[in-house]
Amino acid sequence: MVNLLYTELIKLKRAKMFMVSLLGAVSAPIMMFLALLNMKSKKPETPIEFEVAFMNTNMYVILLVGTLLYGVITAYLFHREYAEDTLKNLLTIPVSRVSLIVSKLILLFLWIMVLTLTIWLLTLILGLIGQFEGLTVALLFQSLKQFVIGGALLFLLCTPTMLITFLFKNYVPTIIFTAMITMANVVLSESEYKALFPWSASYVIANGDFIPQYPPAFSYAVILAASLIGLAATIIYFKKVYIH
Repeated sequence: MVNLLYTELIKLKRAKMFMVSLLGAVSAPIMMFLALLNMKSKKPETPIEFEVAFMNTNMYVILLVGTLLYGVITAYLFHREYAEDTLKNLLTIPVSRVSLIVSKLILLFLWIMVLTLTIWLLTLILGLIGQFEGLTVALLFQSLKQFVIGGALLFLLCTPTMLITFLFKNYVPTIIFTAMITMANVVLSESEYKALFPWSASYVIANGDFIPQYPPAFSYAVILAASLIGLAATIIYFKKVYIH
C-alpha cells in the first residue's frame, strides 16, 4: 500500500494537473473577495466581516467549485491508467485491485485537503488585505473546522464520480455528472430539501445550517449512503471487469 501511494505521488509530481487544480481552487476566494469589495463600494458604510467572507467562500466551494473541481480530479486519478494504458501492467504485479483503489483514494483525500487549506488561507490573506473586520482566534478555528469538514464530506461524495469514471472510462460523462450535481445544488440551496441531497447536505453539515424539519441524522445518512453505495459498486465492478 505504501509503495502504491508513493508511486501515485511520483506520477502526480510529474503531471501538471495539481497546478491546474490549484488555480481552479484559488478562483473561489478571489471571486468572493471581488464580490465583497463590489458590495462594499455600493454600501461603503457597511463593514465587511471576516465571518461572512469565510462562510460565503466555503459555501461557494462546497456547492459550486468543489463539486466540479474535485469531480475532475477524481476522474483524472482513476481514468489516467486507462488513458495511458498502464492499468494492465499494474495488475500484473502482486497488488490487489482494492489496494489500487484505496491508494488512489488516499491520494485524492490528501489532494482535496491541500486545496481546502489553500482556499482557507487565501481567504484569510485577502481579508487582511481588504481590511475585513471581526477577525478573532475563535473565528479562525471555527472557519478552519468548517472548511475541513466540507472538504472531507466532498471527498466521501467522490465515490459516485469514481464509479462513473470506471463505467464510461471517459472524462465527458464525469463532467456532465458533476455539472448536474452542481445545478441541483444551486436549485436546492434555498430550499429545505438541501438537507436531503448529499452534496448540498455537505454544506448544511459543515456550516451547521440544519433544517428544523429534517434532523441532522438525515443529512449524515444520505451522505454516508451515497458514499458507501458508490464505493461498493466501484469495487464490485472493478474486481469483475476484464482489463485488456
